[in-house]
Amino acid sequence: MNAITASLTAIWTSSIGKKVIVALTGAYLVVFVAGHLVGNLLVFVGREAFNDYAYFLHHMIHGAGIWLFRIIMVAALALHVAATVSLTLQNRAARKAYECQAVIQASLSSRIMIWSGLTLLAFFIYHMLHFTIRVGNTYDSYVDPEHLAKTGLVRQDAWKMVIDGFSNGPVTLFYVIAMTLLCSHLSHGVASVFQTLGLRFKKSESVIQGLSLGYALVIWVGFVSIPLAIFFGLVKA
Repeated sequence: MNAITASLTAIWTSSIGKKVIVALTGAYLVVFVAGHLVGNLLVFVGREAFNDYAYFLHHMIHGAGIWLFRIIMVAALALHVAATVSLTLQNRAARKAYECQAVIQASLSSRIMIWSGLTLLAFFIYHMLHFTIRVGNTYDSYVDPEHLAKTGLVRQDAWKMVIDGFSNGPVTLFYVIAMTLLCSHLSHGVASVFQTLGLRFKKSESVIQGLSLGYALVIWVGFVSIPLAIFFGLVKA
């Protein structure tokens, strides 16, 4: 076993190391969620703006950028989930005697972190299959008609694909539930990142908690507004 492998093993086998992994991957995912929301809100601007954004994502660095980003994203998510599950199992095994007291003191969001996280993992897989791999959606069925008429070039109509996706009741409901769980996760997770990285102090505790709750609320309103606006016909093709 070389020095790098030994160091990585030592980090993973220690609870502190796993907490740092959860915090760093969590911070990355927090930034990703905010950026993803900003891009998705372009659905309210219209077909051209949203499809320009989708085209940019799929063609940056000659198409390699989106795949590099996806690999980093999946790796961060996998590490985040694996480290969180491992820590949860460790904590439950070590604190059986204090289980009742811990449950009383913990917030609802912190108590369901593991379950909201696993549900979000399932949602991420579904979301990738639906909008990225496009299971059930063929390229030819979503060609941007405005871009074709204007330039004579064919490009994917991602805007119409999103409209069609959220015109389905069960899909919209699942999305709203998933975003609610995501924001429950974030309301506790953002503050935990500060605490794990040693950036949370007694004087700043209330500010960080407020920031965590405020961030989660903004993300929830932003993401939930998209499927609901489409489902109720406020945004339509």
